[in-house]
Amino acid sequence: MMEYMPLVLFAAICIVLMFGYPVALSLAGTALAFTGLGYGLEAIGIDANFDASYLNAFPNRLYGIMTNATLLAVPLFVLMGVLLEKSKVAETLLDAMALLFGSLRGGLGISVTLVGMLLAASTGIVGATVVTMGLLSLPTMLKRGYSPSLATGTICATGTLGQIIPPSIALVLLGDVLSSAYQQAQLAMGIFSPKTVSVGDLFMGALVPGLILVAVYMLYVSLVAFFRPDAAPPADREELMKELGHGDGLGLLLLKGLVPPIVLIIAVLGSILAGLATPTEASAVGAFGAFVLALAYRRLDLETLKDVLRTTTHVTTMVFLILIGAALFSLVFRAYGGEELVTHVFESMPGGVVGATIVVMLVIFLLGFILDFIEITFVVVPIVGPILLAMGLDPVWLGIMIAINLQTSFLTPPFGFALFYLRGVAPASLPTSAIYRGVVPFIVLQLGMLVALSFFPQLATWLPSKF
Repeated sequence: MMEYMPLVLFAAICIVLMFGYPVALSLAGTALAFTGLGYGLEAIGIDANFDASYLNAFPNRLYGIMTNATLLAVPLFVLMGVLLEKSKVAETLLDAMALLFGSLRGGLGISVTLVGMLLAASTGIVGATVVTMGLLSLPTMLKRGYSPSLATGTICATGTLGQIIPPSIALVLLGDVLSSAYQQAQLAMGIFSPKTVSVGDLFMGALVPGLILVAVYMLYVSLVAFFRPDAAPPADREELMKELGHGDGLGLLLLKGLVPPIVLIIAVLGSILAGLATPTEASAVGAFGAFVLALAYRRLDLETLKDVLRTTTHVTTMVFLILIGAALFSLVFRAYGGEELVTHVFESMPGGVVGATIVVMLVIFLLGFILDFIEITFVVVPIVGPILLAMGLDPVWLGIMIAINLQTSFLTPPFGFALFYLRGVAPASLPTSAIYRGVVPFIVLQLGMLVALSFFPQLATWLPSKF
């Protein structure tokens, strides 16, 4: 029985989280409770298979978290995203794209997809993108006669691009965890000068799959508009311009709404891809650029700045507190022999590395219903990552597979987070069933992307190898 304590610990944390307690405190509290249980059982003479020496590493882990230069990119990317959201850059961008493509059949859907891609590259926050797009574009799409399922599905799917389109916060956190896992795997294989996988590698690896997803989303919307014209009718450009309240003309609106965010994205991603800056340095460039844009649009007063800094601080402290709780949970899991148990299960699994990878992907997909990407990144990946990487998987490929897997999970009814975000801002008259129906084709497209990556890993590994 005691050899299965790691599984009991993992089940316990899932149950506690389902009760709605704060994630960071749930992780740390459950870990401390099982630590006390281990000490208690040992004290009364029961062998709990608990090695308390693992806990000696916690102070070093804590110090490492707080001095980690890679994680410094998190508050800066959050600051960049919140600044762009609060300064209504997204609103101007969406208006410009809607006027550019709105007169085509399916044009508003294509506009939403392109803006979602740009917002994902600007903010990297799924919830912010889905809510912003839902508030700004859903009323216009429904008013113009779009099918509710197509409109909501497009918004949810493009909102989740924040998981995969760099500079994604999910990729920043995943890169840091995978780098540690990769080093552990190499040391386990007897490589005592281990290589690392950087966040920049994951950014480059995610670029091609992310752009392919954007392309297939737009292709799907175009095909629906072609075969079902009533589901995605064209809009009259003059009426749309009048409705949106832009009398400056399309050219000036495009210049104001489209060029600045694209320049900002190129400055952030271009500096990373060209090797001019690390992701952390590029995040500082992005935050400063977003600040300049907010000033240029004259939408940054003292109250807005306070709100931006408050939100950034809230998100950042949440991430780091979860990281600390997850570090303690991981050590207690190992103290009970969890790493050896998982290794044994994977090695005895039929299909070898392929079977192990399929099982891990399925578990991560299911956990995506109840856990956010931060918890999965800090709790699950440190457990399974070193074992899978020691079995020969490419760390960049594994990271992109996990990111797209979570992206798909966040879309899947009935528990997908993106569905909840949109339901919260959608009109009450819009049935939830329409949202569920709308995301199904996009789930199929993303599963197709996972299959394509499985057979053609070069989609994720080619660009990092070139740089």
